[in-house]
Amino acid sequence: MSGPLEGITVLDMSRVLAGPWAGQLLADLGARVIKVEHPERGDDTRGWGPPWLAEESERDRVAAYYLCANRGKHSLAVDIASEEGQALVRRLAEGADILLENFKVGGLAKYGLDYASLHTLNPRLIGCSITGFGQDGPYAHRAGYDFMIQAMGGLMSLTGEADGLPMKTGVAITDVMTGLYATVGVLAALQERERTGVGRHVDVALLDVQVATLANQALNVLVSGKNPERHGNAHPNIVPYQVFACADGYLALTVGNDAQFARLAALLERPEWARDPAYATNAARVGNREVLVSLIRAILVTRPRDEWLTELEARGIPAGPINTLSEVFEDPQVQHREMYRTLRRGELEVPQVANPLRFDGASATSELAPPRLGQDSDALLAEMGLTADDIARLRRAGVVR
Repeated sequence: MSGPLEGITVLDMSRVLAGPWAGQLLADLGARVIKVEHPERGDDTRGWGPPWLAEESERDRVAAYYLCANRGKHSLAVDIASEEGQALVRRLAEGADILLENFKVGGLAKYGLDYASLHTLNPRLIGCSITGFGQDGPYAHRAGYDFMIQAMGGLMSLTGEADGLPMKTGVAITDVMTGLYATVGVLAALQERERTGVGRHVDVALLDVQVATLANQALNVLVSGKNPERHGNAHPNIVPYQVFACADGYLALTVGNDAQFARLAALLERPEWARDPAYATNAARVGNREVLVSLIRAILVTRPRDEWLTELEARGIPAGPINTLSEVFEDPQVQHREMYRTLRRGELEVPQVANPLRFDGASATSELAPPRLGQDSDALLAEMGLTADDIARLRRAGVVR
């Protein structure tokens, strides 16, 4: 089944997570994505293990990290520091629709492969540059990594227990969100190109994305003038909305409105709470958080987790278990939605997490497994008109792998 972006070609010169995440999403949507990698080390994340995916040889082994963001792509291993390698990338750019790159500002210009240079060759080309801090400003020259950006962008100040250390999230969420914003940007530029016939440059910065995705917490401080405190697993604006201990484990209780709270009060055999001015509204519950939460804790800890979850679901009160990742993939709903996939690459089975988008009920997940380094070099070079002798010479010279 063809995807919505069938016929679109992406030149993916990015590595690590934010850029490759955008490239994988575009591949899932049907675009042809050509991943340009260094001929010896490839994408940095190929070596970010363990764990490793077993390969036919030690040299070809690849870290699980790489597998999370490179499905659906064709790998071209080429040395862009060489003149012949630069010429190959320019030829690809002439026929491409989108360029993704996450080099430092000016990093590609020394090779003549920056967006401005490639746009002169192909005015329809859309460029997307992903950096830590953007194309301008006092920090533009700095490298940016997710952990550092979570710290600088305020997310860590919000995450963790009130009396503990500021914490990063368990996933490099700023990188992932940056990949999503980059995808939105290039899709908007593609739509505009339908009208104008000309591509444009999209500038996406990790710090900008981190600040933008502070969401309600950003507005909390802008409206109140007060920096939010860390609440651990509790919500700054909703009560009760946090983790509670049960007799044999923990559950996450997420009461989102007053009607749900009234049902919770009835379940806990405290129906009077729903009529008490101290707890009847969410604003009142936030103001009396400590007292109410301690009362709820004392009741929930008396029974097993699954008993409570059954009762909560029966009454339409949102709650859930705190699953390990193994338990996530054993969950009946996750299994029903087929979020765990395996893709074949020869005799090798490659595990994958499905794209969450569905079109007319069909998953938008590429069937093409993440490639070995340089797996598609020969085929891509042949498509560009190079002969077998040309390709062999480039390989001997170390220009391609």
